[in-house]
Amino acid sequence: MQVKITQIGNSKGIILPKDVLDKLNLDKGDTLWLVDSPLGFSASVYDPEFAEQMDAARAIMKKRKNVLHELAK
Repeated sequence: MQVKITQIGNSKGIILPKDVLDKLNLDKGDTLWLVDSPLGFSASVYDPEFAEQMDAARAIMKKRKNVLHELAK
């Protein structure tokens, strides 16, 4: 899909069509991530840094399951 860069106040931006926003489940104020890839940039609602942090948290929770269980009592 092709979009054009447009003037928005003193900045520049792109307008995403409604069907794209609906497909990504985005609305005004939501965050869209631009991820650098070998083919250029890709837009995603997925935050790779947050996913990495969650993977680390899951590993800790798995390792310390008994401790967390005791703390939950």
